[in-house]
Amino acid sequence: MRSSPRSRRRRVHKRVGVSDAERLLDSAHRHGGRFLVRGGKHEVVEGTVRSRSVVIEFPSYAAALACYRSPGYQAAAAHRKGRAEFDLIVAEGTDGAQF
Repeated sequence: MRSSPRSRRRRVHKRVGVSDAERLLDSAHRHGGRFLVRGGKHEVVEGTVRSRSVVIEFPSYAAALACYRSPGYQAAAAHRKGRAEFDLIVAEGTDGAQF
């Protein structure tokens, strides 16, 4: 069952300030992160999803974890906690055959 756009908007408790977002962007860039998806138009065709998605590509799995564990990211993330519900996943990509 999909949640309505209205119920998804209610999950944001407070807006994250621009300076907090800039700190998150800076930390990702320092670890070689490249934003592939950052909000934008989307349509849920199966399942459920949050109202906004971000996908960041890193040069390696280790680089992604280093970014997450970095003092810069953790300091910025501390401002986000309690203000919004979110899911954060670090997943290893593939260079293999694309089906």
